[in-house]
Amino acid sequence: QVQLVESGGGLVQAGDSLRLSCVASGRTISSYAMTWFLQAPGKERDFVAGIMWTGRTAYADSAKGRFTVSRDNAKNTVSLQLNALKPEDSAVYYCAARAGTSVSYSPSSYDYWGQGTQVTVSS
Repeated sequence: QVQLVESGGGLVQAGDSLRLSCVASGRTISSYAMTWFLQAPGKERDFVAGIMWTGRTAYADSAKGRFTVSRDNAKNTVSLQLNALKPEDSAVYYCAARAGTSVSYSPSSYDYWGQGTQVTVSS
């Protein structure tokens, strides 16, 4: 079992930055694909960014150029740097882990989830 705990969310203004962290426990995540999803009220959970165990990354179009996903296997941690935030980025951000080498865009492909951290961007 892998437990995931996100932190770093908050209320910011448009154009500001936030850094989200996801700390894993119970098992090393070095061989897991780690991904961030977001979910706005009344909407489905959407892919934001993911990172494979090799360090290769993938981003949603809306995240490219503004968000950066990274991992520190020694600390069993994955981070998501959010820059140039927009009001439409407001959502609960979830960290997810998937056994295997590739990042999947589908939430149903993930084995473990954190509880989420709220990001609210005011205009």
